[in-house]
Amino acid sequence: MDGAPHRFAGRIPPGVTPVVPGPGQESVWDYPRPPRVEPVPDRIRVIVGSTTIADTTRALRVLETAGAPVYYVPPDDVRVDLLRPSATTSVCEWKGGASYWSLDTRDRRVADVAWCYRRPSPGFEAIAGCFAFYAGRVDEAWVGGERATPQPGGFYGGWMTSRIVGPVKGEPGSVGW
Repeated sequence: MDGAPHRFAGRIPPGVTPVVPGPGQESVWDYPRPPRVEPVPDRIRVIVGSTTIADTTRALRVLETAGAPVYYVPPDDVRVDLLRPSATTSVCEWKGGASYWSLDTRDRRVADVAWCYRRPSPGFEAIAGCFAFYAGRVDEAWVGGERATPQPGGFYGGWMTSRIVGPVKGEPGSVGW
């Protein structure tokens, strides 16, 4: 997206004015619908307390119109010994059925900290078995050297960094996007 002509890919709802990205930034309105999966060149880390739960240079991200990127970490790069299956499930119209995972450490339990698509829908096979973490349910979520913040609203699992401009789903007034 960087350096490319700026064309908002998704249908922009009435009353929404996308922020035009500056150098090194991406607009969530340039992300596609249906979503796309792509490799992440940055190191992705997830930390709770003093424990690194995930650390990888092999992450994938899913980009969807109006949403912050969601990062998926291969299970070999996740402390799966600290994750326990949850009863929570959800269904994405694009990726299929997800199962949720809670974190159990000696000091802390975090319910539904991550989710995983065991058998995602066609087109999303690359994220099968990978874990995505809610940035708002962990102490630290890192994209490269930048600490990410949760996508607004608490429902979506995207990670916000200074590279991402919106407005983003989950912000006030975004119901129905």
